[in-house]
Amino acid sequence: MAAAPVWSVDPRTGNPREQVAVEATAEEVDRAVRAAHAVRGALADRTVRAAFLRTAADLLAAAQEHVIEAADAETALGPARLTGELARTAAQLRAFAEVVEEGAYLDIHIDHEDGSRTPPWPDLRRYKIPLGVVAVYAASNFPLAFSVPGGDTASALAAGCPVVVKAHPDHPATSELCASLLRRAAARHGLPEDVLTVVHGFEAGVELVKHPLVSAAGFTGSVRGGRALFDAAAARPAPIPFHGELGSLNPVVVTEAAATERAEQIGAGLGGSMTMGAGQFCTKPGFVFAPSGEAGDQLLKSLTETVSGTGAGVMLDHRMREAFVRGVAERAALPDVEAPVTPGAGGEHTVSAGFLTVPARRLAEEGPHDALLEECFGPVTVVARYDSADEVTAVLSRLPGNLTATLQIATEEADGSAAGLLAELTPVAGRVLVNGWPTGVAVAPAQHHGGPYPATTSTSTSVGATAIERWLRPVSYQSTPEALLPAELREDNPQNLPRRVDGRRA
Repeated sequence: MAAAPVWSVDPRTGNPREQVAVEATAEEVDRAVRAAHAVRGALADRTVRAAFLRTAADLLAAAQEHVIEAADAETALGPARLTGELARTAAQLRAFAEVVEEGAYLDIHIDHEDGSRTPPWPDLRRYKIPLGVVAVYAASNFPLAFSVPGGDTASALAAGCPVVVKAHPDHPATSELCASLLRRAAARHGLPEDVLTVVHGFEAGVELVKHPLVSAAGFTGSVRGGRALFDAAAARPAPIPFHGELGSLNPVVVTEAAATERAEQIGAGLGGSMTMGAGQFCTKPGFVFAPSGEAGDQLLKSLTETVSGTGAGVMLDHRMREAFVRGVAERAALPDVEAPVTPGAGGEHTVSAGFLTVPARRLAEEGPHDALLEECFGPVTVVARYDSADEVTAVLSRLPGNLTATLQIATEEADGSAAGLLAELTPVAGRVLVNGWPTGVAVAPAQHHGGPYPATTSTSTSVGATAIERWLRPVSYQSTPEALLPAELREDNPQNLPRRVDGRRA
């Protein structure tokens, strides 16, 4: 049987653009993984690794025009959005180069022999080493920042792990272009190009997570697809870590005082955030608690004006468009659900933004309205009107895990009176915001992009410096002669690395 072709498709029309590749067979996946495994030692030199990451960023930036043109043709995200995403992607690569050079990620601990302790201490030296080949499953909604050259790839390469990327079918041409740039960057520093490989096809993704030489996996996508791969990773004879970002509702709680103080501002901000990128951000605020009464009515009026002024948008592919249209129709048909601005089909290839409202009491117990507590990918949000704080608490206790949770408070509530509500939101999400909007994830050392299941399948972050920790494991050397120790653990600290010696930062 001939290998299935991989086509680049224009989401604005649904028409094929060009054949980019063919789907990888099991044998081809095996060759790609074995090739990556064979070159893992080439990434051992931290100085070379950091230079490689910087060159990759430089090559992406230099090819900006071509990369953005390819990505826009396949995703319809627009040059402005993609220009920002490319800058973010390059910044991630450079940030991880700095992480590698600084060396704190190695988490070095040295405890000298101490016979006076009970029990006595031997000489122990601990640091972290790369896991091995990492499988990365690219995301649909970020063809750069969460795809071939994105954060999973950058952090894994920074850790010293070769990467095999399963390209997303929505942007295969962009994936191939970015892979060629990263492979060229590797070659410029004398690294084998197989430190980064791309494969295509659904079955290739399944074979990848099962391959015995794959040591870990990173995924960004749907709950259904991510959970299937997570289960496959756990079912292996030797299970591997699977760091999956699966889905998130990203709840927002607007206090009555906040709505009274600035209803128009909150409504406009919510409308801008939930329609950004045609509602295809993983951090889109998809569920909002707004008070009943006049203040909440004013908020909804502002939200209505903002959303009504949003033009029809193109989603990443027609399958997602159909799922959105079907999903909002099913939700809108539930009892007591209203649609002040009706979301749905905006045209043959587009969608229109909108929002739904429902009394919060409808969601306090299990029932058909539970569909409103599930992510609907696209430009829609659900506004639950509450009559009391107890209703908010009851519904919050039923929410699944999330990437973010947002609290909108009034100026007077910043004195600490909103602390209880903030404490209720903290168990729900990995990032908690006050008086902001969750769309937009800063690539910063203190960032955490993760959360309780199904937001993610692990406690790690996929954004920020600590994302590198996913691809490392600790190892201790006991009573080991100096000449046999890795350079990072030797007494004289030749690389001047941060470390703790006998419990104190050296």
